[in-house]
Amino acid sequence: MTTIFFSTFLVMLIICGALVNGPYALITTAVSADLGTHKSLRGNAKALSTVAAIIDGTGSIGAALGPLLAGLISPTGWNNVFYMLISADILACLFLSRLVYKEIQAWRRSENRNRGSCLALTHPR
Repeated sequence: MTTIFFSTFLVMLIICGALVNGPYALITTAVSADLGTHKSLRGNAKALSTVAAIIDGTGSIGAALGPLLAGLISPTGWNNVFYMLISADILACLFLSRLVYKEIQAWRRSENRNRGSCLALTHPR
């Protein structure tokens, strides 16, 4: 019985780790890559590495403050802890929405350029 419990626990722990660290790595990578294309950081590896370290450090601060806030809020009820987590998720989505919007616009522009070049090749004037 304990072997089944342990293996189930291990599988669930691996799944939780993948679901938590995967999005975190994608977010920090996307924001760092977006800042890396900024005009003020082009060609300056030291500034780019500083910005990437600040982004990673901010994520670490968030990972430290989350359990602290949960511990402080939990005496008022677990519903409030989940409301705090929901609020943090909404804030993260709001902060990342501008980046997502810019990525979608860039993707649409590249699709329109590719579509236009294909039409130019297939329909001579």
